[in-house]
Amino acid sequence: MTTAESDLVGSIRAELAAIDPHRRCCRVAESAGLAGAFEPRRRNIARVALRLSRIRPGDGVASSGVDSGARLGGAIPESAATVAAPFDWGRAAEHCRIAYLRGRFLAHGSLSLASGRTHLEFVLAADEARTLCDRLAEFDMPAHWRLRRGRGVVTWKSVETVTTFLKVVGGGAALLELESRQVSRSVRGDLNRVINAESANLGRAVAASADQLDAIEVLAADGRLADQPYLVRLVADARREEPEATFTELAERLGLHRSSVQRALERIERLAVHPDERVGQRGGRAPRD
Repeated sequence: MTTAESDLVGSIRAELAAIDPHRRCCRVAESAGLAGAFEPRRRNIARVALRLSRIRPGDGVASSGVDSGARLGGAIPESAATVAAPFDWGRAAEHCRIAYLRGRFLAHGSLSLASGRTHLEFVLAADEARTLCDRLAEFDMPAHWRLRRGRGVVTWKSVETVTTFLKVVGGGAALLELESRQVSRSVRGDLNRVINAESANLGRAVAASADQLDAIEVLAADGRLADQPYLVRLVADARREEPEATFTELAERLGLHRSSVQRALERIERLAVHPDERVGQRGGRAPRD
């Protein structure tokens, strides 16, 4: 990732880590999600867990799917961030599930924006990886998982799914910046495709016009152009005057249907390729000598 991309990822993680849920049950659920953090993250995760564990005035013992021992609200030591905390997903409210998922991402998730590609993954125990996929599917965010070096890896590569997940778990201004970059990248991609398509069409039109002009000169040189119907000669003159015009533009100028202009130019090109072919006023071939 570039420095700007790394800074953006860091900002997104910092925003999520700074969220302080209002509900006591959500703070406990997020603390449970922080369990088992990677070694390089344990100190930072312990600080988040300690902040989440502090009792606020008015906090009660609300059911969040976490066992009663975790609801006591005592200070969580640094080592607690590495111990799996029980969380009953089936009994938990949706807001607690979201807090838990936020904790799992902070402890086990990684986000990459390298080369314009978005990649988010969780690295967990193999049995939990399968379970996490099922839980994410409940939020309409299906993921895939695989084994890597004995660990389960849950992966998203869909930009839409990644941004949806980050939005669900509380992403703020940094996420808006990510979405803005993705929109800009998408617009640039669409614009490039349109420009490439228009360039290709223009190239084909220029080549076709050059062929038509060459055919007109061939017929004019051997006198066959003068033998052609008035409409054919009219279109030939218009093409000479406006070599870059499209069939539609020529038709509008001459007050004809586009198909009439196209047939006239095709007739000219055909006659130029077959010099022994003479087409009469009604379009039939004259007998060969």
